[in-house]
Amino acid sequence: MYIAITKQHMDINYKGSVRDFVNYLEKENGDKSPEVQEHFFDQYNDSVSPEEVIAEIDGNTAKLSKKDPKFYSLVVSPSPKELHHIKNNPEQLRVYVRELMKDYADSFYRDKKITVDNIKYYAKLEHERTYKGTDKKIQENQPYATKILELKNDIGSIRQGQSTGNIKKLEKEIAHLEKEAPHQSRGFGSKRIVRGMQKEGYQSHVHIIVSRKDSTNSYSLSPGSKFKESVTTLNGEKVKQGFHRDKFYKAAEKRFDKTFGYHRNFVESYQAKKTFLKDPKQFFAILTGLPTSEKQMAFKLLHKAGVNIPTIPTNNVQLAFKAFMKLKRGVEVAMRSGSIGI
Repeated sequence: MYIAITKQHMDINYKGSVRDFVNYLEKENGDKSPEVQEHFFDQYNDSVSPEEVIAEIDGNTAKLSKKDPKFYSLVVSPSPKELHHIKNNPEQLRVYVRELMKDYADSFYRDKKITVDNIKYYAKLEHERTYKGTDKKIQENQPYATKILELKNDIGSIRQGQSTGNIKKLEKEIAHLEKEAPHQSRGFGSKRIVRGMQKEGYQSHVHIIVSRKDSTNSYSLSPGSKFKESVTTLNGEKVKQGFHRDKFYKAAEKRFDKTFGYHRNFVESYQAKKTFLKDPKQFFAILTGLPTSEKQMAFKLLHKAGVNIPTIPTNNVQLAFKAFMKLKRGVEVAMRSGSIGI
């Protein structure tokens, strides 16, 4: 499970209104007929029009300054394994989001308990993703892409009379490189994977637009607070404030597991990612100490994410350290590319 929380972009794209962001989230609907389109939804309604989303979010900004973000964006991306578990069912994802937003509300630290009814949000399911430059497959295909571009430039120069050469020979070399690139997309007639190409398999994820103000437009609820739990003085009175992200991320996993009966392996967990970033040696100590079946699944998941699993010797400290560092670099690359769900 991958969850990201970001504030409204304060640049030319999303300045002031949520309109541009809403229009962006409508991109998948395109020319689809109404019965197969994905609509915005909230805690109680399955279909909310884009116009209503814009009006409700833009109209819920009382006493916010021009420099304050008017809304936050949450991206909820279940892993392929999690999506497979729920059979990529859109209705199940809607159920999960509505439960998740209860945990989101509960993660605020306030004098009065915050519930989901205090949160004004609108969510939208998307089922497609495209490859980006940070993806491991794009990076590993890049040497081939670079050489192909060079050859195409050579062909262009020959055709313009700027140089001489055998165009057919160069075209054959390009065709060979296209096939030799390590990552091919079977869904596109076995073509080399390039930036902007649609990813195969289950890619469903959810975008959630959350108003900065509560549902009554009375007070601010910012998940961007730098405090987890803090007490400040406002107008001579002590006031609680803060948002506990760790609590929210952990609750998000537990909510999915409990709702759908999902058994989460150690390497899939948010706690594993935190441990890896803070203390890699502790991460691998826990990994190697898992019960046999759990450990086998963990290594399988890492391997599927593109991490080469070296044999870590136990009788040679120096060799063991080298193997450990090789595995560490592999996990770091997989995490940066988003190919591993921790």
